[in-house]
Amino acid sequence: MMFDKVEIISKSLVQHGPNNDRIYLMKIHPEERIENLIDQLYNLAILKRYTKIFVKVPESVCHMFLDHNFKLEATVFNLYNGVEQGCFLGKYFNAKRGFLTKKEKNLINEVKDSALATNDISEFEAPADCEIIKLSEEDIPVIARIYKQVFQFYPFPIFKEKYLLDTLRSNVQYYGVRSKGEVIAVSAAEMDTASSNVEMTDFATLPQYRGRNLSYYLLQKMMSCMRNEGIQTAYTIARSTSFGMNKTFARQGFQFGGTLVNNTLIGDTIEPMNVWFRSL
Repeated sequence: MMFDKVEIISKSLVQHGPNNDRIYLMKIHPEERIENLIDQLYNLAILKRYTKIFVKVPESVCHMFLDHNFKLEATVFNLYNGVEQGCFLGKYFNAKRGFLTKKEKNLINEVKDSALATNDISEFEAPADCEIIKLSEEDIPVIARIYKQVFQFYPFPIFKEKYLLDTLRSNVQYYGVRSKGEVIAVSAAEMDTASSNVEMTDFATLPQYRGRNLSYYLLQKMMSCMRNEGIQTAYTIARSTSFGMNKTFARQGFQFGGTLVNNTLIGDTIEPMNVWFRSL
C-alpha cells in the first residue's frame, strides 16, 4: 500500500496523504511564521481535497489556529519542556468528517468512563515467562512481521523494515515482550528530545497472546526508560473505542486529554482517537 507522506512545509514537519485523508502538523518549527504556515496548509488541503487538518502546537500559538476556525479537541499539560501546554486542534472541510453519531459518542464515553474508573495507579510484575526488553536493529524483521500480522492499515509505514530502521536510528526506541525466545508483542516510544516529550505508540500483540495485559508491561518499561532519558512528559493517541488500551494508560496514571474526531486510519476505517498524558 502507499503511505501518507512526511515532509517539511514552510519550516515545519507535516504528514499528509489520502489514507488518513488529512494533513497532520506533527512538529511546528520554533521560528515558523504561523500565518504563512496556516495558509500553506489550507491551500494544500484544498488542492488535495483533504477533509481535515490536524495540528499539535504549543499553547502560545493556539489562538492563531482558533482565529482560523480550528477547533480545540485535546490538551496535554506540560507537553513542551515540562512547562507549556500542548494543544491538538482540528479543522474540517467536510461535515461528515467532523461529525459523530449519538451511538459513536455513547461508546466513546463508555470507554473513557470505564478507563477513568480504573484510575488507581497499579504496579504489576510481568508474568514469569515474559521478559520486557528494549529491541535493537537485529529485531527489526520481527517488529515488521508483528505489525503486518496485527494491522491491516496504519498511519505510518511501520510494516517496512527500512522505515523502522531509520526511526530506530533517529528518535524512536522499540520495546518488546519476549516469551520462550520469541517476541510476541511490541511498542514504540517516539521521542521529541528538544521538547522533552514522548509519544507512546504502535502497541501490537500477536493474536494468540492477547488478554495477558502485555501492553501494560510494555508501557511500564517504556516509562521507566523514558525517565532515564530525561523525558518529562509522555502522551499517547489511542483508539477511542478500545477498552483495553484506554484502561492500560489510565492504570499507569495517565490523564484524559480529549477526543480527536475521525482522525486516524486504523484497520479499514478512519477512527476517533483519545489523547492521554502524564508527567514522568
